[in-house]
Amino acid sequence: MKGFIPQETTSFVGRGPELARLEGLLAARRLLTLTGAGGVGKTRLAQHAAVRLAERAPELFPDGVWWADLAALDGDDLLLATVSDAVDLSDHSPRMPVEALCAWLAGKRLLLVLDSCEHLVAPVARLAGELLAAVPGLSLLATSRRPLECDAEQVVEVAPLPAGAESLDLFTQRVADQDPRAPAADGAAAAAEAICRRLEGIPLAIELAAAQVGPDTSVADVADRLGSRLKVLARDTGFVWPRRHLTLRATIGWSHELCAPLERLLWARLTVFRGSFDLASARAITAGGPLAADDVAACVERLVTQSVVRREGARYRMLDTIREYGREWLRELGEEERLVARHTDHFLALARWAERSWPGSDQIHGYRLVEEANTDLRTALDHLAGSDPERGAELAGLLVFFWTCCGRLKEARAALERALAGPVPPGPARTRALAALGVTLTLQGEYTEALRVSDEAVHAADADGDKEGRFGAAYLAGLLALLTGRAEDARRTVVGALTSAPGFAFDSPARLRCHLVEVFARTGLGDLERARRDALELGVHCEEIGEVWTRSYLDYQLSLIALFQGSPREAAARARTMLDAKRQLGDAFGIALGLDLLAAALAADGEAEHAVRVYGHGETYWRSVGHPQRGTPELLGVREEYERATRAALGDDGYDRAYASGASSAAVPVR
Repeated sequence: MKGFIPQETTSFVGRGPELARLEGLLAARRLLTLTGAGGVGKTRLAQHAAVRLAERAPELFPDGVWWADLAALDGDDLLLATVSDAVDLSDHSPRMPVEALCAWLAGKRLLLVLDSCEHLVAPVARLAGELLAAVPGLSLLATSRRPLECDAEQVVEVAPLPAGAESLDLFTQRVADQDPRAPAADGAAAAAEAICRRLEGIPLAIELAAAQVGPDTSVADVADRLGSRLKVLARDTGFVWPRRHLTLRATIGWSHELCAPLERLLWARLTVFRGSFDLASARAITAGGPLAADDVAACVERLVTQSVVRREGARYRMLDTIREYGREWLRELGEEERLVARHTDHFLALARWAERSWPGSDQIHGYRLVEEANTDLRTALDHLAGSDPERGAELAGLLVFFWTCCGRLKEARAALERALAGPVPPGPARTRALAALGVTLTLQGEYTEALRVSDEAVHAADADGDKEGRFGAAYLAGLLALLTGRAEDARRTVVGALTSAPGFAFDSPARLRCHLVEVFARTGLGDLERARRDALELGVHCEEIGEVWTRSYLDYQLSLIALFQGSPREAAARARTMLDAKRQLGDAFGIALGLDLLAAALAADGEAEHAVRVYGHGETYWRSVGHPQRGTPELLGVREEYERATRAALGDDGYDRAYASGASSAAVPVR
């Protein structure tokens, strides 16, 4: 199945008529919005409908069903980046983001789900209008507590489950999820029916109530206590809530009261996480006072049991409605400011660790941790922008290499420009942020602006006297020189920096990148034997310590050198090794480069049709990064040479058929 839909972690109950209606509407309408109160089941209905549609009618959306979760966005700054990421667009170009997104979706037939739009109604409505106008094959399914109010929007109000069989089925299944061996007690059915009736069929409320059933608490006990709780709240509350909102809030409040004191404290403290979290982060941020670090894991598990926290593999997440309630308690406790500061400190420390670990065996692990924590890292950046601009610049500079690897160049550029626009004093944090911005601009092809930033970074690094800052500025200047055809300038720049501060290549990430630029520069200058020797030597160390990113680009260079030296099979083998590494990193730009190089090696070995299919498959990656085929000048020449050779071998029609076959395939054999 093409696309991505979050995995359903619990059984889906009922909603047969709604699902049938949605399938019919999605086949006929291009913008459908599921509306309803929090906890009524909008997201689960959209999720299940999307899965069913992808499985039962793949011809309706042959380019897949894709999911964009907007819940963690505080504003519209990252709306386009989030949606682009959701549809696998890693745009490296300086184009307007919406232009790049429309270009990527052009010609496709797909369904895009926009989940949790209620806090971004106006910007989501604008984006939906632009996308639907520009991409005829696109359909949108949104979930929101209120309509988007777009032209041609079909609004479907999601009602609670019927108070009869479907509500009872949900309650019964969730009780069984707690303990499948639990026998049904006498009178349990009547008590369960009473619970579902009192909770008016609201799925989240029913799940929270079911979570209270246990060895010492029968279904009848839950019914009695819930009935008392609802009566008290209805009598005593001073707020004028809509009835269903009052019912859900009462149930959440009752769940809160039934938690042990440490569980309630953890519930409140966990609300500082905007995305999913792991136990290590939960311990680091929430432990303190009466809540010991050793107690956090057990308390999290008890909150999972009570349906307050959801488990997602090895990570955890809190639903928005439950987070909102817990955040109110965090404020009541007077802990919000302190917990936000701890959250920020933790994620800055994570970024520092990941950067230090980059040239070593923890590279992939660190990369994945940063990727999983991206939502909370952005939250930390937002906080630092107002509270500590210098540390904000540091965090943005630390994250840029991870962002550029996974194609989030627009996100990186926006974060760095915002950080540097603040009152950041001269010093290493500002200098490294400048160098990071320059790298981002270079990868976007904004060479004139990148040169200006590069010069500023070089001068700032000299003024700081910071060794790492100098390596970072030298890497930027060298990379920019390489991509603009100035190989000797690149070599001279990085060799000068490395000579001024001798040391082991793997002492720091920036130093290692300077060594990599030197290898590229020597290849560009035709010094192939020296480039090959240096690449092999660095590659041995990478292999020994488990470093992946640098090794992948060393394999790229060794493949190119082998091609120049008349060894196409060695070139193909090196290109395949590079591709394996780039797939581990999810580096679309690197995969595009590797596929072009593999195609050239196959062509040089006489496999013209296979080569052209690989070229065609590479085109899908070039489109995903928003650039025409590009790279260092020597690769451009290789590509042109072998494209001409394969066209001559196959003829125009044969070339076009093979290219189209590769471009339309989900995968092309590279072995």
